[in-house]
Amino acid sequence: MPRYSLNLVVVIGSTREGRFGDTVARWFAAEAQRHGEFFVDLVDLAEAALPAVHPAAPTPAIEAFRERLAAADAFVVVTPEYNHSFPAALKHAIDQADAEWRAKPVGFVSYGGMAGGLRAVEQLRLVFAELHAATVRDCVSFHGARERFGADGRPRDPAGCGAAAKTMLDRLAWWAEALRAGRWARAYAGAAA
Repeated sequence: MPRYSLNLVVVIGSTREGRFGDTVARWFAAEAQRHGEFFVDLVDLAEAALPAVHPAAPTPAIEAFRERLAAADAFVVVTPEYNHSFPAALKHAIDQADAEWRAKPVGFVSYGGMAGGLRAVEQLRLVFAELHAATVRDCVSFHGARERFGADGRPRDPAGCGAAAKTMLDRLAWWAEALRAGRWARAYAGAAA
């Protein structure tokens, strides 16, 4: 029976023209909604209107972005791998917030060529550790992603992909509930305000 007790923000990390990330993210958001424990907020960085530079004072677009992150109990970042790393637009967006990421779990859905975006995920784990977020071990990865999806925007191997998504979502839900209870019990310590 669906509980829908956790707010999950799914971030589309690519802003590149002709990207495939929106297809992957829409599929994953549907899987997360079907999982039954999450309200899903799909944040598309290509539409977030974040400024190209990091301003001294937040713009209305940054404030709106931060509000969506602050409402989250958990995050999933959908990222491609560009030159063995993640997109610059994704790092720029991550850096627009700070406390909003703290003491919350982060999962990853990656896509790319032979490595399936996994090198980007490994680097993102370091970034989120610095932000005091807890990354979950399991992720969903699509090697040769464009060939793995049909024209309908769904994976050609729905059972295998769905099982990987369910495993990650189950663990993300566990961490989200545990960390939310911890945040409610006492303020997170150890990070600069």
